[in-house]
Amino acid sequence: MRVIVALGGNAVLRRGQRPDADTQLANVRSAVRTLARLAARHELVITHGNGPQVGMLALQSAGDPNLSRPYPFDTLGAQTQGMIGYWMQQALQNALPGRQVLAMITQTLVTAVDPAFERPTKFVGQSYDREEAEKLAGEHGWTVARDGTAWRRVVPSPAPRRIVETRLIRQLVREGVIVICAGGGGIPVVRDERGRLAGVEAVVDKDLTAAMLAEALECDAFLSLTDVPRVMRDFGTPEQTEIAHTTPHELRAIDFPAGSMGPKVEAACRFVETTGDMAAIGKLDDAERILDGSAGTIVTPNGRWPLTSTL
Repeated sequence: MRVIVALGGNAVLRRGQRPDADTQLANVRSAVRTLARLAARHELVITHGNGPQVGMLALQSAGDPNLSRPYPFDTLGAQTQGMIGYWMQQALQNALPGRQVLAMITQTLVTAVDPAFERPTKFVGQSYDREEAEKLAGEHGWTVARDGTAWRRVVPSPAPRRIVETRLIRQLVREGVIVICAGGGGIPVVRDERGRLAGVEAVVDKDLTAAMLAEALECDAFLSLTDVPRVMRDFGTPEQTEIAHTTPHELRAIDFPAGSMGPKVEAACRFVETTGDMAAIGKLDDAERILDGSAGTIVTPNGRWPLTSTL
């Protein structure tokens, strides 16, 4: 199969860990052990989150006395794509000698009039208690919001329209290259009236971008891999239950948090509704079992996997 994997930010930096390079590189190498097994059996495209990394760089940039103003988020997104992509590319090359692996800097088209620019929702950077978050918001002009029991910075997250480099990615995949692309959802860009590209101050959701790219590449499966084994119904209540096999219709009837599980569920539903193929949400370590149908939350048109006829 042709499979696209959207790795959550925890695959590179887990909650509570210090953002040291050695720590993140060790996490990437651990993730690659699973990805290498997938690549041995399937055509593989990999995307990844960058929320902790881009937030860290933004904080450093905001506090740098040598800068007249902080680096914009599109530039910070490019920096994290290069850093994380390099780690993943090298780890996959070492794990799969002889395979061609390429990490690409990719741009994601958005529209300048997207209402998301007026309503920041995308979490970036590390977690704080409320007092520290509000202090930093006042110092740097941030918008902050609650993320579980902590507080984090939020930035605009416009809807992805197209990966600028889609045709090149498609060509590489057809030639057997393992492609790492659209990191952090891709660098957000708009076109002006003359068709020229320019970056904008935002972070695109990586799951929505990955689902869009999966459709464009005619992928057979879209996996959103995170640190939870399955999507939960009634999460955080005594009635919470795991969802194993489901349909877009059933998932859309459940309310999920906009800043965390919500985009993953929306991305999975969009891919299945558009293509009729399979999407899933689950743990990175369970990736092979997810494709076999024995782990994760699997979303298909008829709620079954492998797909079977309803006739």
